[in-house]
Amino acid sequence: MSTGDLGAVYRAEYGRCVATLTRVLGDIGLAEEAVQDAFAVAVRKWDQAPPNPGAWIVTTARNRAIDRLRRESTREARHAQALLLDQPDEPREVGPVRDDRLRMIFTCCHPALSPLARTALTLRLLGGLEVAEIARAYLVPEATVSQRIVRAKKKIRDAGIPYRVPGAAELPGRLDSVLTVLYLVFNEGYTATSGELLRTDLSQEAVRLTRELAGLMPDEPEVIGLLALLLLTEARRPARVSPSGELVVLAEQDRSLWDRGLIAEGHELVRRCLRRGRPGPYQVQAAINAVHTDGPATDWTQVLALYDQLLHLVPTPVVALNRAVAVAEVHGPERALAAVDELDLPGYHLLPATRADLLRRLGRTAEAVAAYDEALALVANDTERAFLENRRARLTKEERP
Repeated sequence: MSTGDLGAVYRAEYGRCVATLTRVLGDIGLAEEAVQDAFAVAVRKWDQAPPNPGAWIVTTARNRAIDRLRRESTREARHAQALLLDQPDEPREVGPVRDDRLRMIFTCCHPALSPLARTALTLRLLGGLEVAEIARAYLVPEATVSQRIVRAKKKIRDAGIPYRVPGAAELPGRLDSVLTVLYLVFNEGYTATSGELLRTDLSQEAVRLTRELAGLMPDEPEVIGLLALLLLTEARRPARVSPSGELVVLAEQDRSLWDRGLIAEGHELVRRCLRRGRPGPYQVQAAINAVHTDGPATDWTQVLALYDQLLHLVPTPVVALNRAVAVAEVHGPERALAAVDELDLPGYHLLPATRADLLRRLGRTAEAVAAYDEALALVANDTERAFLENRRARLTKEERP
């Protein structure tokens, strides 16, 4: 079995297997180690993937965990735990959260953990993201993310934070972190921090889990807003990459390729949110995407007004950068460039990439090329890199006599 094929299985099944084993074992660290051991066994034994690779990994990991518990047991409680694991049909815990992976997210989003630790740990366990990928998503050093993940696992173990079904009263207190995790998992699937542009398994899993969450908490407007946002974004995925594998920006996409079913569902959810009259960040972002997917062209004046509202709710440089794109469409690239030049986003390749495009539109070619070079030095995604290289090459070609 090729390394690429096994890697695809790992990306698709790792999070689900860890979540399932954590429910069985009650220990996140042990579950993760057992799943990693099982994949190591798969490397040696698989000539090709079995019909149900996830089930094979879970069974193998469970057996490895039983062996480890028996080998390391020094107390009666450890022996009892091993005996319990040896039972083929352990009882399933019941409660409001039935999905193993959603349960894992709620566990990792325990209020005793810091916000970065919650999301970093969940992205590592469920998304199978590497520390470097999480660091790029957060625009922080790798060492910071690695330390937070280690500390979070230690705190879960030392403080006795249980992996269990959160009670209904506990869900609202963890909701903001859960929504952040689902949003970041989707984003990593829609624009991977490295490698190929799309990780469809992640984006579709984020949509599935958000649907689960919406069924669990149907009266939470931000849950409905996030679901709408993900659906309206996922609807555009078929047009996002050309048949030759090149990135296609929104303005150049073939709208006939968009998934009209997802768009209709997303628009209905946005209308539900608007009727509640309690707009939050995810609802406003969903409304922006609803405008993008409404009709043959984008109403940029309406988009800019929504970004003004979003910037008031979430006054971050990333939101300001996205707003500048709308400013360019409504008021021109010069005004947008002035806004972009006030932003500080070290390590974020989309800042110089946006600046390069604005400079290109203003005819400031030499500065645009320099900005493209800056963006290329930061980008890790192969498809985005090729897109930026093509834009830069086109500029330099136009400058030749």
